[in-house]
Amino acid sequence: MNYILFDGPSRNGLLPLTFTKPVAELRIGIMTLREKWQHYLGSTTTTVTEDYLSEKFPMVEMEENILINAAVLPTGKLAEAIMDLRENQVIYQEGELIAFFSKEAQELDFDRAEHLEFPEKLICLKNSWDLFTYNGIALERDFELLTEGRKSAAIPKSVRCIDKERIFLEEGVEMEMTVLNASKGPIYLGKNTQIMEGCMIRGPFAILEHGVVKMGAKIYGATTVGPKSTIGGEVKNAILSGYCSKGHEGYLGDAVIGEWCNLGADTNNSNLKNNYDLVKMWSYEEERFVNSNLQFCGLVMGDHSKCGINTMFNTGTVVGVSANIYGSNFPRNFIPSFAWGGAAGFTTYLIDKAKQTSHRVMTRKNEVFTEKDQKILEHVYTLTEKFRNFK
Repeated sequence: MNYILFDGPSRNGLLPLTFTKPVAELRIGIMTLREKWQHYLGSTTTTVTEDYLSEKFPMVEMEENILINAAVLPTGKLAEAIMDLRENQVIYQEGELIAFFSKEAQELDFDRAEHLEFPEKLICLKNSWDLFTYNGIALERDFELLTEGRKSAAIPKSVRCIDKERIFLEEGVEMEMTVLNASKGPIYLGKNTQIMEGCMIRGPFAILEHGVVKMGAKIYGATTVGPKSTIGGEVKNAILSGYCSKGHEGYLGDAVIGEWCNLGADTNNSNLKNNYDLVKMWSYEEERFVNSNLQFCGLVMGDHSKCGINTMFNTGTVVGVSANIYGSNFPRNFIPSFAWGGAAGFTTYLIDKAKQTSHRVMTRKNEVFTEKDQKILEHVYTLTEKFRNFK
């Protein structure tokens, strides 16, 4: 069977993170949504996404296909139900489209299709802040999937462990004189990661291949550090999607940081309002601030964005793609894509300059800034122009 992951209605609620990638490429827990689905299905997947993303993330259609809502966190029972789908069948849950069987060049009549209500309660990501809200649950599930039937690499004798059986090291981990506490959740250390001396890590926690935790870091769960990323300072309930750096002191909490981002030394974000009220966040879908229904809600930052030393982000700040923030005091809590500046005001970060920076950053991590990547950034630059009404 051919499996295709589609963005669905959640895509707009997950902006700015989905400006540069399909929903399936978002990381939550240890793996991306695509990696989770492929693990459960035992099959590769392709993508239905926005036209400007489809060159980099193409769809492959065959005679018989099953299309799956990429925003849904998979479970074993759901995967079984999906693999059992037959022609003219659709899986729903409380009005949410989960998956359906499709034949090539035939449009499915959903009204006449056989509707199968899935009984097990599912998690469907609808907003960007859902990623850190459900990161602990996703991390626990991924840990079980990735470590089932496997044996951890040896933990060095100088490392102090609590609940050692819930700690898993892939090959090539460098670590000495560190405290790992898995009593509140599992700890997963990916291949060739480095945990420097004096780190205190409380699960659930995961760091992916070639990641680095700097000396003396204080990490609280549920935190995920994506591949080739560096983390330091104090971090709680945050996702660093991949290829990004928060290598110095400063607090990051209840946050999602996109790929290729850099947080300057002593950058801090607030995750709790002084009056303890619920936090409002910018919604691209409604183009206004909406209630997140969360009391703890910090920072959401799109791919390729950067901030200078001593940057302060207010509670519930949303930063778009390829923004460059610097200066004293709090900048606004919605910073559009390709914004350049800070509390004193913003100008537009010109697309040619932004592409030059992206090329340099990706080269430093031995990755290639392809022509497809350039086209995506150019499209996002045009797409987000209406938000850059700087005065």
